[in-house]
Amino acid sequence: MLTAMGQKLFPYFTIPFCLMLFLSPLILPLVSSQLNYNFYDYSCPRLSMMVKYGVWSALKNDTRIAASLLRLHFHDCFVNGCDGSVLLDDSKDGSEKNAFPNRRSLRGFEVIDNIKADVEKFCPSTVSCADILTLAASEAVYQVGGPYWHVPLGRRDGTTANEMDANTQLPSPVEPLQNITAKFISKGLDLKDVVVLSGGHTIGFAQCFTFKGRLFDFKGSGKPDPSLDPSSLPNLQSKCPNRDASNSNLAPLDSISTDRFDNAYYTNLKSNTGLLESDQALMGDPQTAAMVNFYSTMNQYYFYNDFSASMVKLGNVGVLTGQNGQIRKKCGSVN
Repeated sequence: MLTAMGQKLFPYFTIPFCLMLFLSPLILPLVSSQLNYNFYDYSCPRLSMMVKYGVWSALKNDTRIAASLLRLHFHDCFVNGCDGSVLLDDSKDGSEKNAFPNRRSLRGFEVIDNIKADVEKFCPSTVSCADILTLAASEAVYQVGGPYWHVPLGRRDGTTANEMDANTQLPSPVEPLQNITAKFISKGLDLKDVVVLSGGHTIGFAQCFTFKGRLFDFKGSGKPDPSLDPSSLPNLQSKCPNRDASNSNLAPLDSISTDRFDNAYYTNLKSNTGLLESDQALMGDPQTAAMVNFYSTMNQYYFYNDFSASMVKLGNVGVLTGQNGQIRKKCGSVN
């Protein structure tokens, strides 16, 4: 049934497949020695297809879910490593779901739960929730026109979550670039990864409270953020009126191609229409501005190649392997 869906499963198949031919040999050497591209080849050979179908089925009903799965993976890895802790409903140190950056905004849990349930039918107690989330994020990007990259596997699931760590370790959309870069460096990432992974904001939406301070009273000035293109203000102010009731309203991070993964994010920054303060801040630093200019003007391939490499690096952060952690039967609770 799955293979018969053909082009329906991969609505943007042609471009990513061409890129895949170039990306594969570039990405493979970056894998952590703790993980293995062929980890489930014998123990769960249908894993890749089950994840593909689970993501496709979710995207069919909700075009926002690609960005949601990408963000869910990032928020998992950035808090004490890629161990599936963000999926836990509760633990002795609280739930990362309830941390301020995640509360009422993190989405996609049901997609991972559904894929996990299918995987358990064919490969019981074999595949970790952390690996399923990593694969789902990759597949989500690919299915909305983004690059393909090989995902090294073999992660195990953590047995605890930490709400306080989620509050302190995750970057904020109003933090200075220097602070955000320091958080990336603490995870073994670098300044280039900041710029490249920020490009994931080419898909998805942001709640008004994350950027409304730029629209009316920027840093107590009584005026909008001067780095925001004035022509974009009327539309954003109409979406996000200056009252608390609008805090949960949504605006696209990339209004040019909201549901398609491409390099338009960087074009937006050059025209001062980046939505989040932390995004537009990339144009305020000579090093990051040079990278933004490069990704906006050069062939999209360069961004896709670097995004793939940075995602592999992100997926290697703080992984549990061997006998550490466990393979959860349900992603929301420890065994």
